[in-house]
Amino acid sequence: MATLTHHENVTAEYLEVSPNARKRFITFIVAGVILLVIGLIVAAMGIGAEHHEGAAAAHGAAAGHGAAGHEGTGHHGSPTWLKRLIVSLWHNNVFFTGVSVIGTVFMAIQYVAYAGWSVLIKRVNEALSAWVLPGGVLMVLIFLAGLINHDIFHWTLPGIMEKGNANYDAIIAGKSGFLSIPFYLIRTVSYIVIWVVFTNKLRTLSLQEDLNGGTEYFHKSITASALFLVLFAVSSSMSAWDWVMSIDTHWFSTMFGWYVFASWWVSGIAATTLIVIFLKQAGYLQFIKEGHLHDLGKFMFGFSIFWTYVWFSQFMLIWYANLPEEAVYYNQRLGGFNGQYTWIFFFNLFINFAFPFLVLMTRDAKRQMIMLKIVSIAILIGHWFDFYLMIMPATMQAENGFIIEIGTALIFLGSFLLLITKRLSQASLVPIHHPFLDESVHHTT
Repeated sequence: MATLTHHENVTAEYLEVSPNARKRFITFIVAGVILLVIGLIVAAMGIGAEHHEGAAAAHGAAAGHGAAGHEGTGHHGSPTWLKRLIVSLWHNNVFFTGVSVIGTVFMAIQYVAYAGWSVLIKRVNEALSAWVLPGGVLMVLIFLAGLINHDIFHWTLPGIMEKGNANYDAIIAGKSGFLSIPFYLIRTVSYIVIWVVFTNKLRTLSLQEDLNGGTEYFHKSITASALFLVLFAVSSSMSAWDWVMSIDTHWFSTMFGWYVFASWWVSGIAATTLIVIFLKQAGYLQFIKEGHLHDLGKFMFGFSIFWTYVWFSQFMLIWYANLPEEAVYYNQRLGGFNGQYTWIFFFNLFINFAFPFLVLMTRDAKRQMIMLKIVSIAILIGHWFDFYLMIMPATMQAENGFIIEIGTALIFLGSFLLLITKRLSQASLVPIHHPFLDESVHHTT
């Protein structure tokens, strides 16, 4: 049971971000810009054109599998270099925004569960959620940029829902009540507003608790968390449909909301674990013990299995039924487009399931910072590839690549880390007046 007493030796800890750390984050951004420029030049000059000559043939092959081939014909969008940039911005922003909001989700779950063990990592969750607002703004801006040549979403093509138009598509027209640009923007803004409001609410209550003490703010946080979790359960699934599944406009999966959430969730836990370890190794969070690391390791271990369960359930049902309108999604990723995504498909399973499962299987592994650090990094890289596999085949088809995409990822990563460390430095790393602090300090497993 949690207790309302405090450990007598617990004092506030304030992070001082060293100039070297800032330089390191800025180096990520600079390296990303350099890679991005190189990638754009290579794509614009058509270097490796022989690699892309098979794109048209791949589109035709996809057409033989089902409706997705129809989506790949008759519309080529922006030049390859620009389209890859826009799609890459979308891919990275969806990933980083999802990881960020998990900070708020994890904290909210701890509140409603009356959990005490996680109090010492609460400020890490608060900092992780710092990207939700800028990520939301970027989501709208990138969507609007993608509308110019309809590079991300095929359903935004003019006349695609108008019978008699050359671009008419009966299947997409049947979804016109949901897939309309104004309604899409309203939904996207709604998701972000909900996430930002509750993120800021929980952060404000946490800071007020630090200043004033008492249990009033704790109980208000529980109420806010319960409401947020109900709204997030709906908005997270809908955002997955809007931001990812509607890229493959003809295809659908009733499990896709769970699938995207599972990917975000385990990535968010990995990011939390990694930040905790780096802070601990830098001399902060002195009361974080092996028990806390063990619990974070169990979360990563367990939810890597959960992600695999959702992945397999979706794959098995679709592949076994072998319905053309559903199986096309896996046909493209397993053998379509000259097999360009096949290795990522299997690498995805290895790095997101087999590797964390085997490494974290023992109790000792979950208590060692080096093992947790390696697995956390692997999971974050693996689920970045997971989103790559969700988005690229339906947008870039056979014209995909990695230089632009990795450059964009480094820019996002550097900016993400700058924002997180700034928020971490704005308040004590230890919520000294949290009513369950003593339980967290004495936590053992």
